[in-house]
Amino acid sequence: MNNSRPLRSLVWMLAASALSAQTLPPAAPPAQQPPKTSAEMTTRDEPAVFKARVNLVQVPVVVRDRQGKAVGNLKQEDFQLFDKGKPQYIARFTMETAAGRLSKAAAAANSAAPKSGEPARANDLPDAFTAYVFDDVHIVFGDLARARDAARRQIDKMRPTDRAAIFTTSGQNIQDFTDDRDLLHESLAKLRPTPISGQGTNRCPNMNYYMADMITNKHDPQVLLAATLDVRNCAMIDDTATAQRMAEAAASQEMNLGDHETRLTLGVLKDIVRRMAAMPGQRSIIVVSPGFITLSEHATDKTELMDRAIRANVLINALDARGLYTDMPDITRPGTNSTTSLVLSQMDRESARAQADVLAEMSSGTGGTFYQNSNDLDEGFTRLSAAPEYYYVLAFSPPNLKLDGSFHQLKVTVKAIKDTTTTARRGYYAPKHLEDPTETAKREVEEALFSREEMGDIPLELHTQFFKVGDDKARVSVLIKVELKHLKFRKEEDRNRNDLTVVAALFDRNGVYVTGNQKKIEMRLKDETVEKKLDGGLTIRSSFDVKPGNYAVRLVVRDTEGQLMSAQNGVVEIPY
Repeated sequence: MNNSRPLRSLVWMLAASALSAQTLPPAAPPAQQPPKTSAEMTTRDEPAVFKARVNLVQVPVVVRDRQGKAVGNLKQEDFQLFDKGKPQYIARFTMETAAGRLSKAAAAANSAAPKSGEPARANDLPDAFTAYVFDDVHIVFGDLARARDAARRQIDKMRPTDRAAIFTTSGQNIQDFTDDRDLLHESLAKLRPTPISGQGTNRCPNMNYYMADMITNKHDPQVLLAATLDVRNCAMIDDTATAQRMAEAAASQEMNLGDHETRLTLGVLKDIVRRMAAMPGQRSIIVVSPGFITLSEHATDKTELMDRAIRANVLINALDARGLYTDMPDITRPGTNSTTSLVLSQMDRESARAQADVLAEMSSGTGGTFYQNSNDLDEGFTRLSAAPEYYYVLAFSPPNLKLDGSFHQLKVTVKAIKDTTTTARRGYYAPKHLEDPTETAKREVEEALFSREEMGDIPLELHTQFFKVGDDKARVSVLIKVELKHLKFRKEEDRNRNDLTVVAALFDRNGVYVTGNQKKIEMRLKDETVEKKLDGGLTIRSSFDVKPGNYAVRLVVRDTEGQLMSAQNGVVEIPY
């Protein structure tokens, strides 16, 4: 991907870069033949198409003390988890640190990396990605200008191993992940409010999405009366019936526009999470927004967004771009009667709270942080740029779960510990079908591939080499040796069966996925062959044609019978 200029289309960028939405490109043909005859062992190159859907419900939890610091010494037995008021058995418990799921090697490299302002080294591969998402559809210019300037100052603090990107909910003025601050500043300077519905202008009648929902869906007679009187005043219409029809038509129009804005915003956020799932290391999103309204019909989209972020280990943080605000009447409105003014002021207050609620829900639902009611936006960006020092992920399998898509309210409490506050996911929607073993395997491999965590269930060795085939072209070979001693084989007639899935991928210096392939080793071994293989292991080679440069190599191996998994990181530097 060329980062030398801002990208014009979010959809184009995501389609070009997000692995979860595409098939891995095929690698160059392997340089050696399969190690055994096809009767006993077969190696197949196949597209690594991943589909993520889980049956295990994961609940991120952040516990803070009275000073607001994250508590990091809690254990599984300190938590209670309730689903629709019923206590649940916590089947899986993990504690994450601010370093995320970085491997020990990556963490060590990170500690030795140059600090902010020091020159980058050739082998400084990225380990932290921050996506700044400006909600230019809903924000006003004054708030956007202040947030934009604060974001610029935060970007100036980037370390050599940090990467940042600028996204907008309108899809304009986008800059993909990069460490080039000039490109990021250039994209920030171009940001402008890009509303769709025109909310905030003096229209006849005054109408916003929240108010339109009260009229169209909730059939609130008081709100409809206020809008009707507003039409009579601004359009100077004496006939009440005509004025009411105009108010209802305005509410219907606002419903369509507001629904489009909300779905657009949620869709962009889901695409960004999908995009960031293809990045190694720590991943976080900072949503800069005054908030937006979500209705009951958007609940499934919100849950899918949070589920996707949790699975991808992406924290969604939010900054209320309104800063410190009060519930004051809007003096920019044209004059109205006292009844209409009273109702419109009430709608503004309720709408403002509802807008903030969705930001708080997305943050708490993914283990992130919500920063609001403060004009110190620099402090806000500093807090949101750093993941919580500690957070926990509780997971449970709902017993007797009905596959009906219904909403389940969640509650998490901490036992026997006083003076703490708990932020956790508020609920989830039941799936409409369960995940089959094939989907589970694909999801686990995908999650491992785009992590930096090293796993060693299956002993293996990773070696890389390259040779130049031209001034701007090179071939990288990834040599993998897998020991089979720890694998389980299933006996079937006179054969011992097991399958290995081997995925290798290259990422560029900005953490962007470049190329990769997946091989499936189908083992149908005779007894005498098993003994030989247990001693000698299995050697696999993958080759890739790339341009000169620095690349991170990620290798994941998973077997079918034992469901064991290993993952390793490597680096290859190809001089120009």
